Amino acid sequence: MTRVDHNPAKGVIIAGLSGGSGKSVIAVGVTAALAEQGLLIAPFKKGPDYIDAGWMQIAAGTACHNLDPYLMTADTIIQSCFEHSKDKELVLIEGNRGLFDGVNVSGAYSTAELAAIIKLPVILVVDCTKTTRTVAAMLLGCQQMGKNIHIAGVILNRIGSRRHESIIRQSIEHYTNIKVLGALPRLRHDIFPQRHIGITPFQEFDGAAEAIKSLAAVISDHINLESLKNTATPLCLEPGSGSLYSQCHNSDGRHVTIGVLKDTAFQFYYPENLHALELCGAKLVEINALAEPELPDIDGLYIGGGFPETSAQQLSENSLFRQSLKRRIDAGLPVYAECGGLIYLGENITVAGETFPLTGIFPVSFSMAEKPQAHGYTVLKATHQNPFYPEGTKITGHEFRYSKVTDWTPQGVESLALTMERGTGFAEGKDGLVYKNVLALYTHIHALSTPEWAPAFIARVKEVQAA
Repeated sequence: MTRVDHNPAKGVIIAGLSGGSGKSVIAVGVTAALAEQGLLIAPFKKGPDYIDAGWMQIAAGTACHNLDPYLMTADTIIQSCFEHSKDKELVLIEGNRGLFDGVNVSGAYSTAELAAIIKLPVILVVDCTKTTRTVAAMLLGCQQMGKNIHIAGVILNRIGSRRHESIIRQSIEHYTNIKVLGALPRLRHDIFPQRHIGITPFQEFDGAAEAIKSLAAVISDHINLESLKNTATPLCLEPGSGSLYSQCHNSDGRHVTIGVLKDTAFQFYYPENLHALELCGAKLVEINALAEPELPDIDGLYIGGGFPETSAQQLSENSLFRQSLKRRIDAGLPVYAECGGLIYLGENITVAGETFPLTGIFPVSFSMAEKPQAHGYTVLKATHQNPFYPEGTKITGHEFRYSKVTDWTPQGVESLALTMERGTGFAEGKDGLVYKNVLALYTHIHALSTPEWAPAFIARVKEVQAA
């Protein structure tokens, strides 16, 4: 890495002391408020996350990209920051969980590790419920543990009264050198709708635009945005000369049409994944599985994750679309499906005691549990023949699901193609159901951590097209 010789964007990380501290709401609100001022923002979300990233996207008015020290190398993280902040003025990164929370006692892959990699200052969001001077003690502890990062400011959240705020401010000023950038009162109601997984995705909330506008006003009233901007520092490390998508190129010049199911049931797509497909020669077509009467004329299909359970009745009632998809798959259509996409290709799903028929490609029945059935990073190895990954391919990704397999008849399923080296997967320590040119798995992948994915997907599509 070398120092830059031009004027890069400045950047800052908004992190929390814990999950549930209000970090996401404040990060989205700050993004929206600064965007309203006309600032050009490059939003990022630390970790594998689609929902917060979606809210950051609509707040900034541009795609939000993910940065993850587990899924990406340090060089890739730095390169992504630079590539996606070109022509922008401020890089604003939302952390995840607590600042130092990683996968082990050393805090590996934490927000603090990300801050150390990209050398940007941290603004901490602190839930001040039922505490005063202890906030200063927690900040001192963070400074002591994070000697390789710079905590430049703090935002106080869920303040109960002016006196409450005053004592905390005075304590922070007396015991630390961290600047208080603002204090938000305890709100009487959630600005964003909530459910079991946290914030509801913006795609499912008709009042998303109004919520963003309301939050921006709250942030502007309670946070010193000028001081916040002044804490940001320039991206100071130049990435290498290689491409983020070095394996993605359309070598034969041929283009194929790839359908992408995009509606309130299927929402979870990393922008890097879609871009990688385009670089490999794909023309992407968005398809609404809830409303369209049949599958359009496409060469391949990508079904991402989402919440098919919340739209189960609509998905089930659109039987003509499901039947057209099944016919095309039986005829050899290449399909890559993740999590919610896997469920959609199953036999049925039971939600709140009612069972809804689905596409029926795989003889699998699903139901919903009250607690997560799998949550965390995954490592898989291709151990059986499948349409996209050569045997021996190592795949890194993540899984987060409340669904569970309630009935599975292996007959008719060619194999579970991927062996789990880390994570839960579909069943029996494996993942990846295979049928003809379909691979469906619980694991979500990111194109920058599994660069083989997009070229292999498009290569199979072209191979089938040419046959």
